[in-house]
Amino acid sequence: MSWQTEFDQQIVNIKDPNPWLALYIDASLPLHDESKRALLRGHNSRSRRIFLPLVRPFAKLMIVVVKLLRIVIPEWLSSSRLLHQLIYWGLKYFVTPDSNYLILRHFVIGTEILKFIADNAGVEITSTQSLRPTCLEDLKDNTFLIHDLNIYNFIIELNQKLKAENRILEAPQRLNFDAITDGEFEINPGRQGWLNFVDLQSAIEVYTPVYALFLSDHDFWRATNSLQLDETIAIYISKLLQDPLALGLVNNRHPCIPLITLHAGFRLMLHGMDAEILHGYLRQQKRMQVTLAA
Repeated sequence: MSWQTEFDQQIVNIKDPNPWLALYIDASLPLHDESKRALLRGHNSRSRRIFLPLVRPFAKLMIVVVKLLRIVIPEWLSSSRLLHQLIYWGLKYFVTPDSNYLILRHFVIGTEILKFIADNAGVEITSTQSLRPTCLEDLKDNTFLIHDLNIYNFIIELNQKLKAENRILEAPQRLNFDAITDGEFEINPGRQGWLNFVDLQSAIEVYTPVYALFLSDHDFWRATNSLQLDETIAIYISKLLQDPLALGLVNNRHPCIPLITLHAGFRLMLHGMDAEILHGYLRQQKRMQVTLAA
């Protein structure tokens, strides 16, 4: 029975309502339908209910241990290549296809959001790399590290060029939504083997200390702090759309007051949700523009 059929046929018990049914039916957030199903399937899984509470304390302890090691040996064992090989191996053999689907989508969404801002700001950005992985093998090419660098480089170059032209970021006469895909991406999330049981949030908690171990202390700090730049990106979108709702949709905030790296796992989940919601909101605005033009 499919996820959608299961919920469509479910009898509502008003004395014990299903929280996942409520979130599935709720349409207040502009989430892509398949992304929403994949996310809620993970939340409703045994992995998140049983495995996550067990692994989370251990993962946080390992972050502390790695941070202590980095005080003495800040560059020891740093290897982005090995990090990405381990991520690829773990995702392929232990993580659910739903989770892999959301991870692969995230990089494409990030690329499209930044391109939308650049297009409507009238600025050509040359310091970022387009990330459009279609399968898990594509992640081995330093995709996670490049994703973090893209955000910083984009903000720096955008503001430098606007300042050089004595301009501020403001809405164009007509918004250009060419960068935003209104539909499904070409993604192969891998197989469903008997060991592929780990949900997205558990996988993120496990990988966070691994990320800390195989990146230098400086690189790990930079990567975790990039998560709070969701607010900055949302401000850009709000200015272009002349709509404050885009800013209200994000939860990773206040990059000038960075949080400690111990909370990186949960903040990464928020980052993924923020990106999905912002992309979904831009998709809605694109549809609205087409409807008004018809």
